[in-house]
Amino acid sequence: MTKTIAIAGKGGTGKTTIAALLVNFLSENGEVLAIDADPSENLNMALGVPLLKTVGGVRERMTQNITEGSFDQTIAKQDYLEGKIMESVIEEDKFDLLAMGRPEGPGCYCGANHMLRASIDKLAGKYDYVVIDCEAGMEHVSRQTTRDVDVLLLLTDPTIRGIATAKRMRDLMADLRTTVGEVWLVVNRIKGELSENIKSAVEETGLKTVALISDDNYLAEVEAEGKPITELSAESSLWQAMKELADRITSQE
Repeated sequence: MTKTIAIAGKGGTGKTTIAALLVNFLSENGEVLAIDADPSENLNMALGVPLLKTVGGVRERMTQNITEGSFDQTIAKQDYLEGKIMESVIEEDKFDLLAMGRPEGPGCYCGANHMLRASIDKLAGKYDYVVIDCEAGMEHVSRQTTRDVDVLLLLTDPTIRGIATAKRMRDLMADLRTTVGEVWLVVNRIKGELSENIKSAVEETGLKTVALISDDNYLAEVEAEGKPITELSAESSLWQAMKELADRITSQE
């Protein structure tokens, strides 16, 4: 059975870095599909792979063709989407990557998004793990263009604003039709000791805190040299924290 892990939080908390490392570690235990649901499209760089096509581009072209009356009516729309999404998958030795691409432009995409979700669910069901790098906020989850989630990682930096954002995201889940299982909090980019105010704010969220990660000099070196995040040193505190988190996820099998 596929286990889906989504990483969400406010911008600048390190979602893409966390997603890339989880993809790397989970791939040691099974087949992984990485989904880049952030329009900034950085997950491929963090994983060290090129990006040629996106799901957003597929949806835009199909919708435009339907609007213009040029869509081939001999092909079922669902079959068309599934075929084009398969063409958009980047296949690597340790994982596969699918980028959602740009969000919707003007017009209605409700029908396309419904078919899109069905196509992605069908594709994702072939993997042991799906790791979703969400855009800032929970737009992809609320629009239901990503599948149900077994583990939702809410990322925050050690700031009141970041923690409040994570709490709001937790509260929003009650209004979503998407099913979410475990919800875990990760506090990233900690410099020194957490202040009492931050500790109290974390406790008040009521979320299970699964990782407190120090600001990492090894990560700064990798990013400065433009290397994939997966080349991070095993001595890195971030590398070690994500290894432990991946082990925790796989131990739930």
